Amino acid sequence: MRVALFTETYVNSINGVMAHIKTLKSGLEDLGHEVLIVTADKYARRHYVENGILHCPAIEAKRFYGFGVASPYSRTRQRMIADFRPDVIHIHQEFGIGISGIMAARALKKPLVYTLHTMYDQYVYYIAPKMFLRLATKFSHKYNRFIARRANALTSPSRKGHEYFMRIGVKQEFNLIPNSVDLEAFDPQKITQKQKDDFRAKYNIPAGNTLVCFVGRLGKEKSVDVLLKYWAATIKPDDGLHLLIVGDGPYKEELENQASQLGISGMVTFTGLVPHDKMPTYFASCDVYATASLSEMNSISMLEGMASGLPTLQRYDELNADQIESGINGYFYHTAEQMAQKLREIRALSPGELKKLKAAVIETVTSRGGAELAEYMLGIYEKATNEKQNKL
Repeated sequence: MRVALFTETYVNSINGVMAHIKTLKSGLEDLGHEVLIVTADKYARRHYVENGILHCPAIEAKRFYGFGVASPYSRTRQRMIADFRPDVIHIHQEFGIGISGIMAARALKKPLVYTLHTMYDQYVYYIAPKMFLRLATKFSHKYNRFIARRANALTSPSRKGHEYFMRIGVKQEFNLIPNSVDLEAFDPQKITQKQKDDFRAKYNIPAGNTLVCFVGRLGKEKSVDVLLKYWAATIKPDDGLHLLIVGDGPYKEELENQASQLGISGMVTFTGLVPHDKMPTYFASCDVYATASLSEMNSISMLEGMASGLPTLQRYDELNADQIESGINGYFYHTAEQMAQKLREIRALSPGELKKLKAAVIETVTSRGGAELAEYMLGIYEKATNEKQNKL
């Protein structure tokens, strides 16, 4: 099967959508299928294909993490997509490149699959002034509805996707396809003790401290401010706990100031942006993954942490409650006190008990590799193809 995957963010980007598509592409190719990535590239001056990626010229959207945004239509782009002769069009984002995918599916009479990765209600404040948030939210619902109704199949990595589609009036069949992770890349056995020691020395992490990490864009929707507030309320310097915030974003400086004002700068380290290929060392050098975000679909960073053996502390989110097996690969918390209690319990484990817990965490994601994701999607592609052919 020849599959064209459309995404605004892939090259020069570090985010969950990129990681998901990279894993899907690898899984499909390992199974013998051909894949073309169609993506925006703010550094491209012309359309060109290289290493299975169709680079599309784009402008930089500075208000939206600096991602590139391409025009919806290009005759050259449509010709190059047609030359690939795709059997299925799969769009992962809804902007210029996503619209290109819709037009390509229509022109080539191919099935269109749409994966919703983002709860846009949580992001409209990036592009709309406060007084227009309600109007912008209403427009985003109408826009997502427009795209969804043109798809032959809908998927999302979380039950939140289904709830969102229903809330905006989309009643088509929905497919829950959990995110996957590159298990081989995040195998903690590949990281030596010296690498871990050097990592901790680089960031001046006190010897013997339990290292808790959060990884992600530092935007308002990630609720890192809540994580810092909870930490300040319950964790003391002599608890032997240290918090590592990995990532960059528009709220980084504000969060650093918050940590200083809360008096916890000595227990919190901000690393800034880290290349994705360096993350296995970061995760393997930590002990726990923690998040207070309620905007996630199915966090790729959290899964990468689990693949590295990190138990996850997740602020309770009803629609994502199936992503944690409490006591097996992590714990939920509702309050700052519950978060602190679980951190202290993990810190109190003996080396043997901690090793056993980490092994159990890894076991829970062993079925989340690229091959499994590819198999899930191939079933959806085949069903959408048959339905499309029947309609034609």
